[in-house]
Amino acid sequence: MAAPPIRLLLADVDGTLVTSSKELTQRAVQAVRELQRTGVLFAITSGRPPRGMAMLVEPLQLTTPIAAFNGGLLVDRELNMIEQHLIPSELVGPIVSLLDASGLDVWLYRGAEWYLRDPDARHVERESQTVRFSPTVVDSYQQLSDGVAKLVGVSDDLAAVAATAAAAHERFGDHVSAARSQPYYLDVTHPQANKGSVVRYLSRVLQIPMQQIATIGDMPNDVLMFAHAGLSIAMGNSHREVQRAARRVTASNDEEGFALAVDRFVLPRGGRR
Repeated sequence: MAAPPIRLLLADVDGTLVTSSKELTQRAVQAVRELQRTGVLFAITSGRPPRGMAMLVEPLQLTTPIAAFNGGLLVDRELNMIEQHLIPSELVGPIVSLLDASGLDVWLYRGAEWYLRDPDARHVERESQTVRFSPTVVDSYQQLSDGVAKLVGVSDDLAAVAATAAAAHERFGDHVSAARSQPYYLDVTHPQANKGSVVRYLSRVLQIPMQQIATIGDMPNDVLMFAHAGLSIAMGNSHREVQRAARRVTASNDEEGFALAVDRFVLPRGGRR
């Protein structure tokens, strides 16, 4: 029996939709336009804050809800809030303490703002360039426990990042979601702020069965959305564990893997799913 046609493609951003230099290529733009021309909706989800995805709205002519903070905050194309899932305020301090004790730099996202304590830490400059706004530097997070959408632990000790993710799951259980959005980033969010929940949300509000939704990504935090989609596609630059979780694998994000996947697997004229 033939698989039902795909009616929505949900894409991760970094490592998937854009290149390693954070470029949105013309071929990727054309692939999205072709989706829209054939009646397939397109949506994006990312660990980025809403302001960090604003530059994609016009080139991609986005009309669907935008899922920032891995679904912690859903906004429209004007970045007006639709729905949010915040970390319980009583857990913010303990989570910060866990990240500190693990040797990770800690970033805090609250409202439209990005807060950190060390502006010279690794990856701060690159992140500022990626999201196109600068962080607010503070001495302490003690007065910022309310309204927190995401905490991030940052380290180039990748084993420490992975171990801290496991420790967060063990300590906080179902009260938070903890997943790597990059090998050196550990995103800690509300338990409903994960990409699997984004698929369920879009299925509900757009009235599209999940089996008619395709997802594409490259990191462990994308595996949850793979599990809820009728078609899942891993990027060629993704880890083997991510590729094993997907039904299809495309080329890397520096080899036009996104556009190739759209043409080969998603468009109505594409290959078998």
